[in-house]
Amino acid sequence: MTEEPRNAGVIAPPPIIVLVALLAGVELDALLPAPFLGPVVQTVLGVAFIVPGVALAFWAIRRFRKSGTEVEPWKPNTALVIEGPYRFTRNPMYLALALLFAGLGFAIDTLWLFALLPLLVATLHYGVIRREEHYLEGLFGEPYRDYCTKVRRWI
Repeated sequence: MTEEPRNAGVIAPPPIIVLVALLAGVELDALLPAPFLGPVVQTVLGVAFIVPGVALAFWAIRRFRKSGTEVEPWKPNTALVIEGPYRFTRNPMYLALALLFAGLGFAIDTLWLFALLPLLVATLHYGVIRREEHYLEGLFGEPYRDYCTKVRRWI
């Protein structure tokens, strides 16, 4: 008999994955600048992505805390959270990180972050989300599978 894993086994903490991609984009921009916006547009678009990203992250984290389960994917889960933003997306925290990343791309005015965004999303998808899904299915079974049929992975 195989023992259930104690956590999702993600490749790295998601904020660290995002930070590495952000630092890589900033470094690439320092080596080969790739601006594409004017100051007013970059500020407006930056705010338009960053503010909802931060709000979504706080909302999702608050739902986890109210449910009494761990926010960090490398710690064991104790509850299946399906309220709040989890009614619309199974991964509001990762969606929030992607919004923040895009918002920072606008705010610092570099195409490099947009070039790295698909790689970041793929890393989160395969290195974090798919591992979490496998873990949560093993942990919660049919209720989690039912939730997956009703709510999309991203949006």
